[in-house]
Amino acid sequence: MMGSLRSVGVLLLSTFIMMLAVGLQGMLIPLRAAAEGWDRTEIAWIGTSYALAFTAGCIVTPILVKRVGHIRVFAALQALLGISLLLHALVLEPFAWCGFRVIGGFALSGAYMIIESWLNERVDNANRGAIFAGYMIASMSGVGAGQFILPLGQVGTSALFMIGALLYSIAMLPIAFTTAQSPQPLTRVSLDLKALYFKSPAALVGSFLAGVIFGNWNYFGPLYGRSVGLSATGIATMMTAAMVGGMLFQVPFGRLSDRIDRRVVMAFAGLIGVVISLIMIVTSPVRPVAIIGGVFALGSVLFTIYALNVAHANDKADAGEFLQVSGGLLIVYGIGTMIGPQLGGRLMDATGPSGFFIAMAIIYGLYGLHALWRSWQAPAVDPDQRSDFQVLPATPVHIPGTVALDGRANEESKGEGVKQLDT
Repeated sequence: MMGSLRSVGVLLLSTFIMMLAVGLQGMLIPLRAAAEGWDRTEIAWIGTSYALAFTAGCIVTPILVKRVGHIRVFAALQALLGISLLLHALVLEPFAWCGFRVIGGFALSGAYMIIESWLNERVDNANRGAIFAGYMIASMSGVGAGQFILPLGQVGTSALFMIGALLYSIAMLPIAFTTAQSPQPLTRVSLDLKALYFKSPAALVGSFLAGVIFGNWNYFGPLYGRSVGLSATGIATMMTAAMVGGMLFQVPFGRLSDRIDRRVVMAFAGLIGVVISLIMIVTSPVRPVAIIGGVFALGSVLFTIYALNVAHANDKADAGEFLQVSGGLLIVYGIGTMIGPQLGGRLMDATGPSGFFIAMAIIYGLYGLHALWRSWQAPAVDPDQRSDFQVLPATPVHIPGTVALDGRANEESKGEGVKQLDT
């Protein structure tokens, strides 16, 4: 295993440093916007702008790489990420921040794609598990550690934006100086909603709703923590607790879904999300330990539901369609993340902090009910014909390169770099 990780050590180092900045900015931007007195609707549009650009970056980046190469594009994207953060500190205006988040979202998705395409070049059947695990550890630990940079500075100053920009610049260096051969062309993703829906309605709708849930969590989770009186350290701990809960509970949910109808497990996950959200609404906890404990419990289904969607979709896919189906689901998920901030922001404006969990309860309810309804409409896939559940990173990262690192991609992507996805 160590030999496999050494072969991609430079890439994992760049990933870890970049994810430090991602973890920091994910909390800093909504908290600074709230500190400036902007209403939650304005903050929601900032989040939606980022999600829109992130999804678009998955489509546009391969075109840029084809023209000028991986290393040049990666360097340019890291520069854009740093520029985007610095602009946030220079211009304190909501509409301008929407534009800055467009720059950041586009650049970040492209940077992920380049790193993951390189990792895929190093993957074979013998080391796939080790490299995928190393990537998950680097990305998750980077986000978690980056969130704890926030308490080291003051949200109302420019220093934290500067630190984030420095981290993006440093992340450029390992890849810029690598002597490794550039990988094959990047994944292209096109979307055919009709084909995806008829392939697996529960997975398509579920992926969209999972994106709505994550979009709400990613932007308004920190603001919920602030509104209930958590310190900067408390907010960082809360956000990390959800991520840890997601990783710990993916395995038991996944193993259960390998044995019974995955749609029933999806419905059960939706029910858990509703129950936990309602408990947080009714009890309105103010003690940090209670808030963090509740969010840890919510994390058990916050990141798990998307992995269940992917597993269910690929139970229905024909041989050789793993990359096509999963890549399409990622785009649908990205569309959902554009809507999540809009729902959470308006409900928090209308009802206060509890609006955050009201939004969560509504979407989890829709997710669970739709999965249960679909389980009544069509028979379950025979257990012998189901693909093995695969744990996915519990981070704000879901792009086509991650799909190809999944063991179920197997030989689909070998010999072709990262296979193009035309669904």
